[in-house]
Amino acid sequence: MHGPALSGWLMVALCVATGGYCLLRMRACAGEERRAAGGEAVMGFGMASMALPAAVLTPPGWSWTVYAAVFGLATLHGLLAVRHGGHHLHHLIGSLAMVYMAVAMAAPTTGAHMGHTVGTAAGTPVLTGGLLLYYMGYVLHAGTRLVPVARAATAGAPGPAWATRPELTLVCRMSMALAMLAMLVTM
Repeated sequence: MHGPALSGWLMVALCVATGGYCLLRMRACAGEERRAAGGEAVMGFGMASMALPAAVLTPPGWSWTVYAAVFGLATLHGLLAVRHGGHHLHHLIGSLAMVYMAVAMAAPTTGAHMGHTVGTAAGTPVLTGGLLLYYMGYVLHAGTRLVPVARAATAGAPGPAWATRPELTLVCRMSMALAMLAMLVTM
């Protein structure tokens, strides 16, 4: 996940902005939408910290275990939400993808090429490919839903009107899906 500095910083900025918007949305919503915004904020900030360029911060080996634990808990929460009639299958898949990437980064594989041992992070190609296909489909589907979005009435909603606009929520989710695609491509 630690690639070139410019692309890393752009992904950090995108994920921090998305996480920040989700925190604001969390304050403006209630109930199930509030819980979804909180989960998306955790995902955004977690992705931002994973995308920090290695030149700035080389994470200690134990940090990947912490990521796996945090997103493992988010996965358990997502399983409970889906099991009890929740509609957050996408959040569950995102949490599982973050656990998968953290585990893959914690246990880098080694390969030998012309007498040199090279450490590279790699996951299971089939699982990585499946996640890439899922997120590509999600981004394309979200993009088609963005095309003409009718403005929902936000009268009586707590907080600022921009915090509860459905197209901004969709853009937030699509941005995180694009960041997830970028992270998965580096595996």
